[in-house]
Amino acid sequence: MHADERPIDVALVRRLLAAQFPRWAELPIERFASSGTVNALFRLGGDLAVRLPRLAGGAGDVEREHRWLPRLAPALPVPIPAVLGKGVPGDGFPWPWTVHRWLDGENPREGRVVRPGRLAADLAEFIVALRRIEPAGGPPAYRGGPLREVDEETRAAIGLLRGTIDTGAATAVWEEALAAPGWDGPPVWVHSDLMPGNLLVVDGRLSAVIDFGTAGVGDPACDLIPAWNLLPASVREDFRAALGVGVDDGTWARGRGWALSMALIQLPYYRETNPAMAANARHVIQEVLASTSRAPLAVETGEGSP
Repeated sequence: MHADERPIDVALVRRLLAAQFPRWAELPIERFASSGTVNALFRLGGDLAVRLPRLAGGAGDVEREHRWLPRLAPALPVPIPAVLGKGVPGDGFPWPWTVHRWLDGENPREGRVVRPGRLAADLAEFIVALRRIEPAGGPPAYRGGPLREVDEETRAAIGLLRGTIDTGAATAVWEEALAAPGWDGPPVWVHSDLMPGNLLVVDGRLSAVIDFGTAGVGDPACDLIPAWNLLPASVREDFRAALGVGVDDGTWARGRGWALSMALIQLPYYRETNPAMAANARHVIQEVLASTSRAPLAVETGEGSP
């Protein structure tokens, strides 16, 4: 997916385990297919997972999760990853890596949510619980700052999508989000990457949330993105209401802006390399433009198109 991605395979994982965690080295190892873009994931035995950064930029996430996941976990209503082993560079692999407890469930998919009302309530409960955790000392969240920090990248992506989406409508919605009042409250804990690939469900209920590499403290608007990347429009307002009084019109507009920005940037980048990510980006753009009474220009369509 990335020009500077590190090659990672089962043999490398086996060597790293043998050198650093020999108690697990003889367990079966299987690469786990996912739409993740920063880490490669391997199932280890029946109840463990090995996670290795694909890129240098993901190496810092290891330390962040190792430090903060144990603090966050007790306050949250669903399981999150538990780091059982923190690996170090070795055997030609240049970055730290982790062994996690395996979490059961499957990723929900946009347009195929089984129990949307229940999932909306579960997501809101998770987000509210995360926000209530004491923020003192927490690291800045990856998307916890103002939207203007990604303005240049977002507008560049809009340019790349000319002829693919209604770029005029997308620009108008983006500028509305930029014009929304900024967050003037204290920073709160946010996950900041609540994509479907970072959620697990069992029987339509949220069963776990994974990948806290972008988590930290900041503007809570970035955690509103499931309203457009996963939940159907029919429960969007229920999701907002369940989040409580902290989601005023400005926060909602910034959340919609984050969802749109992420999708606009992801679509041209992953169009050929990550079909699931690209499909979700198309979905988000369509949902955001439809929710603001701006019908999208559907040039790229088709189930599973790259």
